[in-house]
Amino acid sequence: MEITLKVWRQKNAQSRGNFETYKLDNVNSHMSFLEMLDVLNEQLIKNGKEPVAFDHDCREGICGACGLYINGRAHGPVKGTTCQLHMRVFKDGDTIVVEPWRAKGFPIVRDLIVDRTAYDKILHAGGYITQKIGSAPDANSILIGKDIAEPAMDAAECIGCGACVAACKNASAMLFVSAKVSHLALLPQGKPEKARRVLNMLDAMKEHGFGNCTNTYACEAECPKGVSISHIARMNREYIAATFGSEV
Repeated sequence: MEITLKVWRQKNAQSRGNFETYKLDNVNSHMSFLEMLDVLNEQLIKNGKEPVAFDHDCREGICGACGLYINGRAHGPVKGTTCQLHMRVFKDGDTIVVEPWRAKGFPIVRDLIVDRTAYDKILHAGGYITQKIGSAPDANSILIGKDIAEPAMDAAECIGCGACVAACKNASAMLFVSAKVSHLALLPQGKPEKARRVLNMLDAMKEHGFGNCTNTYACEAECPKGVSISHIARMNREYIAATFGSEV
């Protein structure tokens, strides 16, 4: 395959970035998108140029580190993480535009890498429980009905990749925050601090530059794990209850 890449290049957060165009004529359709970027970097290094910086870790759709904005969509044209995207979904001769996440809460570190530590700070604000549950068998001794366990585990599917923020026109992190709030608020172990959790996490979200929900459902559409916007509705109920000191 022959493809043309338009890749965002930016030395650091303070520098002015721009798109640079590269041509590859040795792309195998069975390559993953990240393997194709590896080929590009080998070509750049061979020609004495600076390779494109991009983030990745597991390359198995687990960690979420690989998030890229590809042809105007978070993670690209196929639902899943960028590392699970394969070149066979593109055509010979295609032009592919590759960008980092665009959001105030995710400042660019270099090229396609953004700083996601804002997500960590949101979690530190309330994404935990204080109850001592001992080992896994002790935790599992608390019986939880299927009607509670299933939505809690669906919320826990969130890998914190940031696709919801990248897809949202207001750069909202509501889907991410609501998944973390739902996961813990639904389970009995997370009940004691549920009011403090939702207030603190939403305050942290706003503090770190993420917008509010725009109700376009783009976050759910682009989430590689299919996290439902129903968690946002649940979080809003939790927030109202916490604000007025009532129970949901």
